[in-house]
Amino acid sequence: MAVWAALMVPAFLLAGNLGDVEKNDNSAWLPSNAEATRVLDQAKKFQPAETLPAIVIYDRPEGVTSADMAKAQADAEAFQGIEKVVGQPQGPSMSQDGKAILTVVQVDDGNEGWDGAHTVVGEMTTVGRQSANGLGFHVTGPAGYASDSITAFSGGGALGMITALVVVVILLLTYRSPLLPLLPLLTAGGALVTAEAVIYLLAKNAGLVVNTQTSLILTVLVFGAATDYALLLISRYREELRRHEDRHEAMAEALYRSSPAIVASAATVAVSLLVLVLATLNSTQGLGPACAIGILIALLAMVTLMPALLVICGRWIFWPAKPSYGSVGTTKNGIWTRIGTAISSRPRMVWVGTALVLGVMAIGVTGLKADGIPGKGQFTNEAQAVVGEEIQSRHFPAGSGDPIYVVAKAASAEQVRSALSGIPGIADVAAPTIRDGQVFVLGTLNDPPGSEAAMRTVERARTAIHQIEGADARLGGSTAIALDTQQAAARDAKVIIPVVLIVVFLILVLLLRAIVAPLLLMATVVLSFGAALGVSALMFNHVFDFAGADANFPLLVFVFLVALGIDYNIFLVTRVREEAQLRGTRYGALTGLSATGGVITSAGLVLAGTFAALGSLPLVFAAQLGFAVAFGVLLDTMIVRSVLVTALTLDVGRWMWWPSKLSKRREPLPAAGGSNPEPALAGAGG
Repeated sequence: MAVWAALMVPAFLLAGNLGDVEKNDNSAWLPSNAEATRVLDQAKKFQPAETLPAIVIYDRPEGVTSADMAKAQADAEAFQGIEKVVGQPQGPSMSQDGKAILTVVQVDDGNEGWDGAHTVVGEMTTVGRQSANGLGFHVTGPAGYASDSITAFSGGGALGMITALVVVVILLLTYRSPLLPLLPLLTAGGALVTAEAVIYLLAKNAGLVVNTQTSLILTVLVFGAATDYALLLISRYREELRRHEDRHEAMAEALYRSSPAIVASAATVAVSLLVLVLATLNSTQGLGPACAIGILIALLAMVTLMPALLVICGRWIFWPAKPSYGSVGTTKNGIWTRIGTAISSRPRMVWVGTALVLGVMAIGVTGLKADGIPGKGQFTNEAQAVVGEEIQSRHFPAGSGDPIYVVAKAASAEQVRSALSGIPGIADVAAPTIRDGQVFVLGTLNDPPGSEAAMRTVERARTAIHQIEGADARLGGSTAIALDTQQAAARDAKVIIPVVLIVVFLILVLLLRAIVAPLLLMATVVLSFGAALGVSALMFNHVFDFAGADANFPLLVFVFLVALGIDYNIFLVTRVREEAQLRGTRYGALTGLSATGGVITSAGLVLAGTFAALGSLPLVFAAQLGFAVAFGVLLDTMIVRSVLVTALTLDVGRWMWWPSKLSKRREPLPAAGGSNPEPALAGAGG
């Protein structure tokens, strides 16, 4: 306790600086070998380096006036006085229908990324809305979206409070004790702060790439996983308090019995997350180590700080239902005992039927639109950039102000311009600019930047310019970045998913010292993932009406659901194996479900609740990740672990443990009359 208290002082100081090392600019997300990344350096000699275009839109439905144009001109001059505005604004220019005005301002995002753009856009908005006299004003484009993203992510503090509240409510319902929930909450909070401090040091001194998205996911993951481990430990500790008069002996036995499952669970999640370092997307690559650090520190806190707090507090922390020495638990006639008894009558029918239902749910995956979220579909609220883009698309070509660009050898200038002009989807091609033996050509898209149609135009344009012999042409811009991100995410999924499956399988083999059980558990978790993703796709398309899903959304959901889903199987099957060594696999399956049913259900509710808290942020990506993981965890907890895995274990019997010695041990005969052996009493929460 004293060691952790001393550790918290520097941890709090360092954790508060994590935001200073977050990188939200394009280079922090894109792979270094992507075409859009490589062309950035070449384009620096033609346009300001590391800039984001801010597209300023003025509109008046009855038609803009000369006074409106004068204001737009005065604003453009005022924008130049704002720090980090680079060069002279382009425009203002009036739309052909005379109802809107467009000005393009380049914003230096430098090392500050989105934060710098957010500050500049805020100052521009203050200028633009002064003395507007009914003239509409909006800032859109990459800088506008970056600013609105920072506004949305600023809800991270509230997310932490909501997550903590969810944990407290579920623990209160689980233990019906006003005091006990404080200990897991305190321990999880200490683990999160310590993890943030370690990640800050690594980001500052070791090159670990983290962004705002990483910080948000870290919060819900550490709170959820740490509380899960606390639930398993508390459950076993309460069970041992009924068997041991001395609470120190009870904790020693509880740690001895529960640590293998907790350590295996944490190792599975941490190693699965570390596999993300194989990703080419920098954002995904940095997410893995950061979250793995969070899991490992949560594990450390739960096997050191949490036991210390429980032993220091004594039995009274469970008030009003204190577990007294020699008392009997409540699971003998609990709901999970009854469910196990019902499954045991026809286990094969149960697992086949459950698997078929999950398979039908997984069919919805075919409708998942994971090819990126269009700009105006990124928020669940009415952000300024979204409104501005909609107005822009009504009065100007949708790609105005955010063009694609090509850098090539100067000798191929006319060939490049001609090739771009002939591409369907490109509205206009500017005159080439030549400098230092290279040519720079801008093209305006017909479709909104980052949209599916715009990305297909970029693909056609790249095919055309790459065929120009000797041009060494490359195409960049925000739409090209979106395309490269989509392609990198697809590559990452193909590489990482098989590796995660192999790693998790090997951990299960080492833990259970068997092959059959790990194979069956992996199959159930993959089936659960497919069902969760299928239902999520249906909800996104037909209920929430989202425009699409982030390109790396399926990969992140897979890693979280497979790693976290295996958690609950580990909690259950390690207990089943422990009991099977005493009285056979059938008895072990029923006793394991009865003893762990309450705690695993509570753990699933906590984890689902913490991820669901992501929905409090006005971001489609956060809402989608929160829904998919929360639904998947509940599905895994309520159906896959309790019904499917239990039925499989009862049907396969001792062969679950093949080729270990346990698989050769004959099952004891059923009790007289064919009744099931009665599960042992275990005070695991009922």
